[in-house]
Amino acid sequence: MLQLIFIVVVGLCLGNVTAQDLRRVDDTELIQLLTGESNVVVLFTTNKNNCKRCFEYENVVSKIHPQLKETLSAIVVQSVDSNLVSIYDPSKEPALVFFRRGIPILYHGELNEDEILDFFNDNLEPAVKELSDDNFEHLTQASTGATTGDWFVFFYSAECTVCQRLYAVWESVGGKLKRKLNIARMNSLESGISTAKRLGALESPAFIFLRQGKMYRYMAKQYTPEAFVQFAEKGYLTLSHPQPVPEIPSAVNDFLGPLQSYLKAENIQSLAAVGIVALVAVLYLVKKLTKLLSSEASVKTKNKSK
Repeated sequence: MLQLIFIVVVGLCLGNVTAQDLRRVDDTELIQLLTGESNVVVLFTTNKNNCKRCFEYENVVSKIHPQLKETLSAIVVQSVDSNLVSIYDPSKEPALVFFRRGIPILYHGELNEDEILDFFNDNLEPAVKELSDDNFEHLTQASTGATTGDWFVFFYSAECTVCQRLYAVWESVGGKLKRKLNIARMNSLESGISTAKRLGALESPAFIFLRQGKMYRYMAKQYTPEAFVQFAEKGYLTLSHPQPVPEIPSAVNDFLGPLQSYLKAENIQSLAAVGIVALVAVLYLVKKLTKLLSSEASVKTKNKSK
């Protein structure tokens, strides 16, 4: 009996040692790690509200700590009550994030040792493509039927705080769907402003799913990997209405665009008034020019007669 009790106590003690095996860092140390050249796996947890899920994550990550370190060539740390967690996971703790030389990807899935290892090892490189006005149509073939496959595009801007908090989430979406479709992002106010105007995505964050010449807008405010993945896989059929992808604007359309917008704004009366004034001005100039030419002709005729 005493031997059994001894074994149980030793087992519990060993379990506690394993759970505390992760190196804990504060925000200053964490920033130094993330701005370096190393891969870093960070478990964000909290001591607030007796977070049971945090303890569960801590135990699992502690157990696979050696494998994470070896297979990912990563430093594995834990950050408790960090002010940085909201930057990488809007839903807060617990959050498990893999930084690949500074580029974060948020783990989402079952709390399972093998699944965590498989997901991170399968995403050693970023899956999200960066699009711009220069390469958008060439890569997506959006207006011609998307022969390069389906595309799910996140339109962001540097001024958008919500966008900054979604980079790790969007990488997670890319990691999950990269074998099914293309996941991309685009700066809607800088390198992708013309495309954003064309697709009506200037206000960020905006998410558009492109499939077979149609586009589907993600309008929900649920910014989780699970929600995005569900929308891209089949949710777009019921949660959005298909719209034709606008054609690439020509130089003529760019020139006429402001005029078309003016007409659509129902400023016909103002436009008619401007037109009348312009017509009167043209007639006046024609009359003056005709008179001037007639005078010159008369002078030439008199000179010849002399």
